[in-house]
Amino acid sequence: MSPLNDRSRRKQRGMGMFGLMFLVILIGGAVLIVLKVFPTVNEYLTIQRAVDKIAISGASSVGDVRTAFEATKAVEYSITSIGGKDLQVTKEGDKLVIRYAYNVEIELIKPVYLLMKYEGRSK
Repeated sequence: MSPLNDRSRRKQRGMGMFGLMFLVILIGGAVLIVLKVFPTVNEYLTIQRAVDKIAISGASSVGDVRTAFEATKAVEYSITSIGGKDLQVTKEGDKLVIRYAYNVEIELIKPVYLLMKYEGRSK
């Protein structure tokens, strides 16, 4: 081997085929998870906005809160994980507090699932 050929091999840098395949699989897996998790996060934020709005609206009883949530759920197509019966309504002082908690299982690739646990309360 000539010294010129040996020196050019040492200067070569870059990614091999296996490194590139690994990177593509890694990025693809991350994109898959983000695309499957995003709708559940969007639903959680929608539920939080609805609960905050109901708490501020002046609903005075548990029945009023649940009815208002069901009406909001009928309009907001993204709320599917909980209903009015899943809300826990309490009073702290003169303020109405609405709490909720639910789990969402997201199928990534059979038999692998991602469990998301959401909980929140009115402000």
